Amino acid sequence: MANQQKKNRLLILGIFGMSIIPFLIAWGIRQNPEILTGRTNKGQLITPPVPTERNDLTGFDQFSADNMAELFGHWLIVNVITDTDCNDKCQEAIYKTRQLQLMMSKDLTRTRRIVLIFKEVDPEIADHWWPEDRFLLKVKPSDALVEKITEIRQGAIPDGMLFLMDPLGNLMMQYESGFDPYKVKSDLTHLLRVSQIG
Repeated sequence: MANQQKKNRLLILGIFGMSIIPFLIAWGIRQNPEILTGRTNKGQLITPPVPTERNDLTGFDQFSADNMAELFGHWLIVNVITDTDCNDKCQEAIYKTRQLQLMMSKDLTRTRRIVLIFKEVDPEIADHWWPEDRFLLKVKPSDALVEKITEIRQGAIPDGMLFLMDPLGNLMMQYESGFDPYKVKSDLTHLLRVSQIG
């Protein structure tokens, strides 16, 4: 008899534990969301992805105009220059993406780097922003693309921010100014691993 009562108590405690434990786990995650950061992206996912068209991009200089075909079918690492000057943050971001692409090692050929130049800038002035960066493609966005990016950012496009664009021309992820290239590499490596294109 005493043995049966002990079994019943253990059964009741087990049922109680099974019902309360999920609530405790959910509460703990809500109070400490950083617990899950190991499973999330380092940048901000753009949902839904924002599509662009081929004619949204035109070459800023002769080299870029001659190599526009390089943009299609590759993952694009996109720096943005919204003003007539590329300040220190902007130049640092361009340097970081150069390092980022080199870190991609075997996936390097699946990526291309571009700079979107929103305003009219003298090409001779712009050449001082990326000295000896021979493979960087400089691109002018269409008004429609500028509008889409402004909408994604809700009007505020900071100097030195970054986008990732897939081979179909969809803007997929964004990174704030001062981004860590190692964290971008982590996201980009994951995207390349699961991608069936580019």
